[in-house]
Amino acid sequence: MRYSWKSCCQAIRRLALAPLLALLTAPAALAAEHQPIWPPLLEVDHVLVQTSLYTRHFNPQPDHNNTQELISLELHNSQRWLVGGARFLNSFDQEAIYLYAGREFPFWQPSDNVTVRAKLTAGLLHGYRGEYQDNIPFNRYGTAPAALPSLGVQWGRFETDLIVFGTAGAMIIGGIRF
Repeated sequence: MRYSWKSCCQAIRRLALAPLLALLTAPAALAAEHQPIWPPLLEVDHVLVQTSLYTRHFNPQPDHNNTQELISLELHNSQRWLVGGARFLNSFDQEAIYLYAGREFPFWQPSDNVTVRAKLTAGLLHGYRGEYQDNIPFNRYGTAPAALPSLGVQWGRFETDLIVFGTAGAMIIGGIRF
């Protein structure tokens, strides 16, 4: 399956809306407290380890894998910037990695230890090869740029996210911060 430039741009715009809407609707005090500072501080505030809990393809095919066996590690600073990496089985049972950077955007804090937030990461996705190479846009030599928006909840040391991966599907992941 080939993607056109127009369809890729439309998909990126749709996927980018969730974090942007979160920023626009954030209460002023919470948003002011977490304004991004550039360049980000090179410090580690906490580490987040996550795994996949549930995956669903929007248009399931017989060869789709819904068991990603994802394991990810993210390093977060106090300004909510992050860098990370994930190892998983892609939709076609091929081992893949995603190396990325991004930022969290808190938009609701109902209590001191619960935060609802959006997250946007961007990086390189490697692992779609062979007959599946064209299933992700801009894939060259098995590596493609990727941007993944998510909505999540942090509750104390535990976090969970709903990640939309392009127009292909969505995944729920969960983890613990150290």
